Amino acid sequence: QVQLVESGGGLVQAGGSLRLSCATSGRYFSASAMGWFRQAPGKGREFVSAISGSGGSTAYAESVKGRFTISRDNAKNTLYLQMNSLKAEDTAVYYCAARPVGRTFVSTTIAEYDAWGQGTQVTVSS
Repeated sequence: QVQLVESGGGLVQAGGSLRLSCATSGRYFSASAMGWFRQAPGKGREFVSAISGSGGSTAYAESVKGRFTISRDNAKNTLYLQMNSLKAEDTAVYYCAARPVGRTFVSTTIAEYDAWGQGTQVTVSS
């Protein structure tokens, strides 16, 4: 059974940076595209970024493009999200997610991910 565990969230001032990590186990990591999603209070879960199984292809929401960078280390079975120039509107619970094994292409669609972490809180103070 696949497990995804996020870490790296916290409280940061606007303009600051955080790096989220997502450690995975129980699945052949490089055989799945991975993604980051977030959910702010009172709002639905939204796409943030995704990366292909090889790491060669990425996608970003317009709201984070140029500020966030997704990456993965297939040798360590770990997904990352480097977040720079953080804004108050980035405040949310951030979730990592995995597509099913064999689905190696990026997707921005929540329904195309079948495994989720428990989430890590990111709070940006203005």
